[in-house]
Order: sequence, then C-alpha cells, then structure tokens
Amino acid sequence: MPRETGRKLVAQNKRARYDYHIEDTWEAGMVLQGTEVKSLRAGRASLVDGYAMVRDGEVWLMGVHIPEYTEGTWTNHEPRRARKLLLHRREIGRLVDKTQEHGLTLIPLSLYFKDGKAKVEIAVGRGKRAHDKRQAIAKREAKREIERADRHRTRSASGRGGA
Repeated sequence: MPRETGRKLVAQNKRARYDYHIEDTWEAGMVLQGTEVKSLRAGRASLVDGYAMVRDGEVWLMGVHIPEYTEGTWTNHEPRRARKLLLHRREIGRLVDKTQEHGLTLIPLSLYFKDGKAKVEIAVGRGKRAHDKRQAIAKREAKREIERADRHRTRSASGRGGA
C-alpha cells in the first residue's frame, strides 16, 4: 500500500483569527487513540472551544471535540478528552515564555493530516477587544466596496453593460 503524502485538512478554527491577534504559530503532533484517528480520517472534528495549555513541561490540547467513531465498540474514546501535543523541548520552552506574558493564550488554528500523521497548528494569540473586531469588519467591508467599484468601472468602460 502506498504511503499517504501531502496535507489533508480535517478541521479549521476560522473564529480564532477573528477573536485573536495571532503572533506566532507552531505545528505539533498529537497523541491519539485508534478510534480518534479513524474519526479524524472521516473528517469529523471541531476546534471551536479548543485551547492549549502547558502543564508539568508538557503541552496539552483541551476542549477539542473529536466525536466517537461510529463503528467503534467499548474501546471508543472520550470526545472531549485532553490530548498531549508532541513538541521539542525548546519549542515548549518558547511557548512557556510567551504564555507568561499577560493576555497571551494558546489556541488551535487547524487540525490536519500531514504525510499520514495527525498534526495540529497552534498559535500564540492576544485576544481582540470589541473595537478591534469592529475595525476589522469595517476594513473588510471597505475593501469589498472598493473591489466592487473597480469591477463596475471596468465593466462600464469596456461597454459590456452597466446600470
């Protein structure tokens, strides 16, 4: 059987980039049970309430929901259990240093398979205030309006339509 290559996205936390200013990202492996891997390969996971924390020199992924495998038996896993992340000691040291700062937290951005191994991308983020979120929405809407005006201008200049 040929080895799996490439990257297959399983779940993405789109809300994280909206709620946090992302400062730095890391890729980490995960310690999983067999039924968790099967459930992930079926494309079922949710990172919405997930976060990571450093405890006793190890990084743990908390609150990530990987639903029970439908074909599993009594050996099925707990859907929201804590999962250990695999990082080098230097990387864990950097994470500890970063999270000691006030207001910084570890959040999972995406969960994927890379060359057949389950990986999670975690980020150090600082929570956005309400006015930061409003500002981001206003920028995005202004950019859309400019693009819409440019499309309308080029369409009417070419004589192919318009209002």
